[in-house]
Amino acid sequence: MRQLKTGQFFGETNSRLEWGGLVVTDTEYTHEKVDWHYHEKPYFTFIIQGKVLEGNRKEIYECTAGSLLFHNWDDAHYNLKPPGFTRGFHIEIAQHWLDRFDLSLDCLQGSFAVKNPEIKLLFYKLFNESRLHDTTSHLATDILLVEVLENIKSENKTNAVSRPDWIKPLQEILYEDTLQNLSLSDLSALLGIHPVHISRYFPKYFGCSLGAYIRKLKVEKSLALLPDKYKSLTDIALDSGFSDQSHFIRCFKENMGITPLAFRKRMHF
Repeated sequence: MRQLKTGQFFGETNSRLEWGGLVVTDTEYTHEKVDWHYHEKPYFTFIIQGKVLEGNRKEIYECTAGSLLFHNWDDAHYNLKPPGFTRGFHIEIAQHWLDRFDLSLDCLQGSFAVKNPEIKLLFYKLFNESRLHDTTSHLATDILLVEVLENIKSENKTNAVSRPDWIKPLQEILYEDTLQNLSLSDLSALLGIHPVHISRYFPKYFGCSLGAYIRKLKVEKSLALLPDKYKSLTDIALDSGFSDQSHFIRCFKENMGITPLAFRKRMHF
């Protein structure tokens, strides 16, 4: 089985940045099929555009724009890419980078998909820093990646604790039905849980209010659509569940720190 060295991915490398134990790679996937392989270092894969299927010995992930996967260094996997343009953003992590921040990946075994919208928005910010690549981008990247790992660690601890049965179905409803603009009463009826109970305990298990979480999901959906330069911002706003373009721009800037138009420009070479 082939081991890929640091910074090596199957496809055409658009850019590669290296500093302080991190290797950040932007890759266009060009292979229809990639046989079983593993990587020298643990890393994240973030799909910026297109689709790819990834399988390991336990699961198969159907990845689309916005999908985020973590892979430990020795976890073998394969890839199948359907026709069309697919682009992945990768961050490989050396042990000495982890040691510098007193971090450990011991609790992150094998490969897994990350669905938390807050963590995905952090990855879009990491991608933005790689495109900006100015004098503060290294510092910003370190800070953002530390926050990513701490959020994953915190989420794993929360998941390890006994959670109410309604948390997982609520998460699935919100992720799948964001465009329907469900009200608190709608969620209460679907789950059979009192609305006050949902509102009171939501921040404990999701890290923010229900309204903030839904807005993050909508912004996440919009980011997956932004690379399509033939889609107007108005269309993206409506397709992401926002009522209008102005609301979309306001929420996007609140979560990402820049406007959707500015972010869109940085997504293209």
